[in-house]
Amino acid sequence: QVLSAPWRVATRGKVGAMGKPRCLLIGGQFTGTFCARDLKKRFYVTVVDAKEYFEYTPGVLRAYVKPCHLDALTFTLQPVLERSMGVKFIWGEVKNLNGEQKYAEIKPIFASTCDKVSFDYCIICSGCNFGPFKPMGESLWFPTVHEEARKISDWPHIDERFIEGRRRHILEEYHKLHDLNKKKATVLIVGAGFIGVEWATEIEYFFPDVKLTIIDALPRCLGPLPDSAAEYCSEYMSAVGIKEFYDCKYDAKSSEFWKKIELPDGADVEYVCIGVKASNYFMPAETLSDKGPGGGGWIHFNKYMQVTKKDGTVWCDGTVFAVGDCNYGCLGAPPN
Repeated sequence: QVLSAPWRVATRGKVGAMGKPRCLLIGGQFTGTFCARDLKKRFYVTVVDAKEYFEYTPGVLRAYVKPCHLDALTFTLQPVLERSMGVKFIWGEVKNLNGEQKYAEIKPIFASTCDKVSFDYCIICSGCNFGPFKPMGESLWFPTVHEEARKISDWPHIDERFIEGRRRHILEEYHKLHDLNKKKATVLIVGAGFIGVEWATEIEYFFPDVKLTIIDALPRCLGPLPDSAAEYCSEYMSAVGIKEFYDCKYDAKSSEFWKKIELPDGADVEYVCIGVKASNYFMPAETLSDKGPGGGGWIHFNKYMQVTKKDGTVWCDGTVFAVGDCNYGCLGAPPN
C-alpha cells in the first residue's frame, strides 16, 4: 500500500531496455527484502547492502549473552536474494545517490573504486544507527558497516561487514561479560526503554553475579509503553536485584550523579541504550532534515513516502522513496 497510487502512476511509460523498469533497493534487511519479494515480478530488482548478511536486530541482545543464538538471527543475503528470490544482490556501500541522472555510486566490498548503478526507481530502506553520543552512531545493537564509521570505531580490529566479523564481536563481548561476572563488577545501563530493560535482564539471567543499575530520565521504565508493562518489568527487576533510578539524567562527569545512583566510585562498565542517529550519508543535503533525533540528517518525505526536498517539493521526479527508520518520521515542518 505504501507504494500504491504514486508508484503505479510513476511507472507508466518508464520501461527499461529489457521490458521492465529497474528498481534499486538500498538496504537488504526487513523492508529491503520484503520490497524485493513483492516487486520482482514487475521490476528488475537490485538490492545493495554494506554487509553480507541479514540480522534480526530485535533478537541480538540474546546473542551477546548466548553466542550460539546468532545462528538463529542471521543468514547470508546472496544465496537467499539471488538463488531463492531471483533478484540481484550487490554487497557494497552506497556512497552517493544522484537524483538528476538517477544513478547510485556504489563501492563494492572488494573494490577500491565506485561503480555507477542506474535505476528508474529507488527505495531507500537503509534504517538508522544507535548510539547518539558517537560521531556516526555506534553501538552493540547494530554492526558497524560504513567505511568512514569503521575508521573511528571503538572496535576497528573487527570488520562487521562480514558475518564472521559480527560473530567475533559477539564472542568478544560475551567473554567481557563473563569476566565481569567473575569479578562481580558493577554495570550501569543508561536508558530504561525496551532495549535497556531487556539488556539488563539478559545480563542478570546469564551473569547473575554482575551488579546492575539502570537509569532513565523519564519517571518510569518503558516510557512509551502501557503502565502495566512498566509495572511488570519494574517488579521483576526489583525482585532480581537490579537497582532502578528514574527522573535521573545521565551525567558521567558529575560526582553528584554517581552518588545519586548509589555508585560513588562509578561503574566498571557503562552501556548506553538510548537514542538513535541517522545514517543517510549518501543523500544530498537538500533532502535531509536539520533537526531531529541525534542532530538531524533524516530524509524528508511526503504522504506517499516519496523523498522530498526541505521545501516539500518531490526530489528525483518522485521516483525515490524513503521507507522505515531512515526517514524523518513526520510530514512537513512541524512548529514544535
